[in-house]
Amino acid sequence: MMGLEGGGKMMRGFLDKCGGYAVIDGGFATELESHGADLKDPLWSAKCLITSPHLVRRVHLDYLDAGANIIITASYQATIQGFEAKGLSREEGEALLRTSVELAREARDIYHDRCTKDSSDFIRDERYWRRPILVAASVGSYGAYLADGSEYRGDYGDGVTVETLKDFHRDRVKILVDAGADLIAFETIPNLLEAKAYAELLEEEGIEIPAWFSFSCKDESNVVSGDSILDCASIADSCSRVVAVGVNCTAPRFIHGLISSIKKVTSKPVLVYPNSGETYIAETNEWVKSSGVAEDDFVSYIGKWRDAGASIFGGCCRTTPNTIKGITEAVCSKRL
Repeated sequence: MMGLEGGGKMMRGFLDKCGGYAVIDGGFATELESHGADLKDPLWSAKCLITSPHLVRRVHLDYLDAGANIIITASYQATIQGFEAKGLSREEGEALLRTSVELAREARDIYHDRCTKDSSDFIRDERYWRRPILVAASVGSYGAYLADGSEYRGDYGDGVTVETLKDFHRDRVKILVDAGADLIAFETIPNLLEAKAYAELLEEEGIEIPAWFSFSCKDESNVVSGDSILDCASIADSCSRVVAVGVNCTAPRFIHGLISSIKKVTSKPVLVYPNSGETYIAETNEWVKSSGVAEDDFVSYIGKWRDAGASIFGGCCRTTPNTIKGITEAVCSKRL
């Protein structure tokens, strides 16, 4: 199925208002750490929903100041099961999920209010302060909850089925939707199994806001589990509630080929928000230099990715507001 329905019109309208191209924010957890947050915890950035909500709001504002059109909530690692494992009640966990959306919405309101009062040349540029801004509720994979590195391998074992994954994500997704998010970002999807679970869940629950599927890939052709990106993107294309398909948490050098592959199976907008290029070692919780690229070099890829067919750009791990500002400037120069 190559056509767009329902929410697809919303995404096309959003992109039209953005001038044809939109910008997602950048690395959230690493930016929290730059502000002094200690994220050595299974909850990762979601820990700050408990300990430092003001920092979460501040990072959202940092990315809005950098020009982002889409800010992603700090709920990637936030699950009811994960909060319960930390000793919180189910009700407290549900409240924290809602808080993740509320903080992003508050940041957007603060930003808009500040823009009407700020006299700086950057803010007075109407391309920035009048631009549309969406709040995307982040849903991380089942492997992110396990916090055992499986989100980077996509291997959940034979005991995990589509039904297992639907049951795991169901309440979390409904809470994030009810909290007022504009769309759902299913991020760092590591395998075909979880993509199927998300697609079925969206249909079964009749989720009324649009969603995107973004896969984590190990090369130009396959997601981290070894499943084909063609097969994974086809699942996203077949779900009417999915309005964009793409890649995140992936090395920049693979993005061009992945865009080309995704475009073969869908006409939905393609989004890309890769890592800086460094490699995460799950066993030691460390980032190591591999093909890491400087912020200027990262931004230089945008033109090639745009020409390959992507229309939504941002950054994932180890990217910063400076990265996003560079992407914003590159995208603005090419907007229709």
